[in-house]
Amino acid sequence: MKDIVVVGAGKIGRIVARMLADTGDYAVTLADRDEAALARATEGTPVTAATLDIADAAAMRARLSGAWAVISAAPFQLTAAIAEAAAASGTHYLDLTEDVATTRRVKALAEGATAAFIPQCGLAPGFVSIVANDLAAEFETLDEVKLRVGALPQFPTNALNYNLTWSTDGVINEYIEPCEAIRDGRLVQAAALGEREEFSLDGVRYEAFNTSGGLGTLCETLAGRVRTLNYRSIRYPGHCAVMKALLDDLRLRERREVLKDILEQAVPTTMQDVVIVFVTVSGQKDGLLTQETFARKIYAERIGGRVRSAIQITTASAVCAVLDLLAEGRLPQAGFVRQEDIGLAAFLENRFGRAYARGDDARAAA
Repeated sequence: MKDIVVVGAGKIGRIVARMLADTGDYAVTLADRDEAALARATEGTPVTAATLDIADAAAMRARLSGAWAVISAAPFQLTAAIAEAAAASGTHYLDLTEDVATTRRVKALAEGATAAFIPQCGLAPGFVSIVANDLAAEFETLDEVKLRVGALPQFPTNALNYNLTWSTDGVINEYIEPCEAIRDGRLVQAAALGEREEFSLDGVRYEAFNTSGGLGTLCETLAGRVRTLNYRSIRYPGHCAVMKALLDDLRLRERREVLKDILEQAVPTTMQDVVIVFVTVSGQKDGLLTQETFARKIYAERIGGRVRSAIQITTASAVCAVLDLLAEGRLPQAGFVRQEDIGLAAFLENRFGRAYARGDDARAAA
């Protein structure tokens, strides 16, 4: 039985810990500095609770000593400290971050490491890169690769047309930081919340716009091979305009903690959500300009006697599937591992990855 440490007892971390522990194949410790959150997350479960201050480097290294792998489900600004402790202790490292700077730090730590460093193991970045790379491999030459992903309430009722189903820090970060893309074959930095578009899926109208981090390392992987590559978050129409007003007109991009407090006090969470994955690749195949699309909707469902939100299911299932594949020896055991190094078929066949296979196929219109 492999010892796993999951750091962060928030919306996703507690689900990751429970899913792994319930298999009986992993001995799981959930670590957080919030004792109350740990108690709620581990009560009545096979998960061991451990109070831990991530900022205490010595304590982090001690906790990881002897562990086979650590999964960071902590806020993005704390992730690098966990990666550094993993490097020092020779522990396999996985995370869920969308933060570009953090991933660069993880990549640097992976150089010469004796363990695997696999960042961005969630939904986006994460699963969507696996899908995009798998589709792209079928083409002789690539023209466009477009990734669209959204975690949305099934029943929006407020002016934002949104509920907090994921990390508030993470949402704010991806709405502010620059977005990597490839345009006319050149790597560019695009503004977050820019290049808004609208489309319909199964008769429902959506908007999509640039957000940071969703491509993971895909720009690097496909550089020199594709004319257009971009990632945009899916929301209901009107959301982008409200967020621009908050960030720009009220200048809350300069006061992230204030914006976080406003959102968490005014915008409720919900378990009744839907995750939309929409990846389109076009290029030359058998001498013809061809387009291939992967479209999926995943809904909240009851797991282990409790309703889990779609974003919890997709994010937690993704990182658990990657951990499983690592444990089975199907991924490199040392150094930096990209999401694109993971085969889509192997992922979907995995006991955790099947959560994506259970989703509904979707159809879109411009």
